[in-house]
Amino acid sequence: MTVATPARQRRLGRLERSALTGVLVREVVNFSSYWRSSTFSSTVEPTIYLLAFGFGFGALVGRIGGYEYVEFVGTGTVATAVLFSSAFPAMFGTFVKYQFQRTYDAILAAPVDTEELVTAEALWIATRAGVYGCVPLLVAIAFGLDPAWGMLAVPLIAWVSGFGWACFGISVAGFSKSFENFNYVVSAVLTPLFLVAGTFFPLDRLPGWAQFLGNFNPLHHCVELVRHAAFGWEGWTDLLRLGVLVVFGLVVWRIAIRAMTRKLID
Repeated sequence: MTVATPARQRRLGRLERSALTGVLVREVVNFSSYWRSSTFSSTVEPTIYLLAFGFGFGALVGRIGGYEYVEFVGTGTVATAVLFSSAFPAMFGTFVKYQFQRTYDAILAAPVDTEELVTAEALWIATRAGVYGCVPLLVAIAFGLDPAWGMLAVPLIAWVSGFGWACFGISVAGFSKSFENFNYVVSAVLTPLFLVAGTFFPLDRLPGWAQFLGNFNPLHHCVELVRHAAFGWEGWTDLLRLGVLVVFGLVVWRIAIRAMTRKLID
């Protein structure tokens, strides 16, 4: 007599395309109901930074780092747009979904595990960041920045950087117990990284220790890659910067998975 072999138990941690697609489709459908407000908040503030610093300080500074100041800021604010459209939505959106809406509990009742859930969420946020990150660059072009073929790589740079910051935001949400905990991260981590990213002034004007720490700032590498895409690549240096962004994304991706598994499963 032949005994039926039980169905092989689904291995946790495997990224299945059907599970990723299901979560992504849900996000796209939901996004269609609030895309206007999300797009407004993610693109207008970096654009205001560009106009205020580029034409405000630009009237006093003129040139900096060999560039017109509005061009310098215009390429740098891409990283600001990426940060605003990835880390912040990931922090607040993830916390609301698992703490109040219980959305993730419903998703995990389907054949989706936390690794697939976190990965799909980060991919979706990174895709939005890749689009939103281009807005300040387009504004800068409208105000005199010369287009260059290298700018075609900006959406990819913004996407890679956005994936890392999305995973960072998901990690913060996974380890936080309340919205108040976000204040520590924003004030003590994101704001300093934002200020020393090389967006509004070059890092070589800072003390040596600040320049050294700036080399570990993913936002700084995003700024430099976008700037070089507009004004000329620097070969292996830019590949190393891209590698830093990839490593950052992979590390915080695993941390985000661990944080959400601890929150939703353990």
